[in-house]
Amino acid sequence: MNDELQDTLATVGPRLSALRHERDLTLTALAAETGVSVSTLSRLESGERRPTLELLLPLAKAYGVTLDELVDAPPTGDPRVHLRPLTRPGMTMIPLTRRAGGIQAYKLVLPAGSGRKDPEPQTHEGYEWLYVLNGRLRVVLAEHDLVLAPGEAAEFDTRTPHWFGAADDDPVEFISLFGQQGERAHLRARPKRRD
Repeated sequence: MNDELQDTLATVGPRLSALRHERDLTLTALAAETGVSVSTLSRLESGERRPTLELLLPLAKAYGVTLDELVDAPPTGDPRVHLRPLTRPGMTMIPLTRRAGGIQAYKLVLPAGSGRKDPEPQTHEGYEWLYVLNGRLRVVLAEHDLVLAPGEAAEFDTRTPHWFGAADDDPVEFISLFGQQGERAHLRARPKRRD
C-alpha cells in the first residue's frame, strides 16, 4: 500500500469521531441508524479497524456527506461536474448536488403544454423551494392554482398536495431545492450598516 493511501486511511478514524461528536450522536445511536455494531464503530474511530466500503457507505449516508468528504480523499484534478439527466414521464431532472442526504438541488425541465392536463397532486415527506428560470410554471398547491414567471419562487411543505406543469405552449425550466426531512432553504443577508 502506498504512503498516500496509508496516510488517508489513518485520518478516517479521527474524521469519523469528529463527525459523530459534531452531530452529538452516541455510538449506540449511530449503530442503530447504520446497522454497524457499536464495537466496530468504536474500532473504526480509534483506528484499530481498517475502513471498508461496506462500513463507510452507511456512515456517509448517516452523516449526509460523500465518501470523498468522509475520508478526505485528495482532489482528482478534474473540476468538471458530469451531470446525468434523469428522464421521468413528463419531465427531465438534472441533479445539481452530489452529496448524500440534506437538501438536494435539481434543475427540472417540463415540456410545453404539460400544465394543461388535469393536475394529479401528490404528497410526500419533505420541504421544497422552486425558482423559475425560463417559461411559466403552473403550480397547484392544495386549493391554490398559481402561475410563476421567470425570477419568481415558491416554497411549501410537500405534505401539501402539489403538482406542476408548463403553464403555456413553451417549456419551463426551474430549480428545485428539496429537503427529505423537511429542511427549509434559508437565505442570509448582511444586516444594514448603521451610519
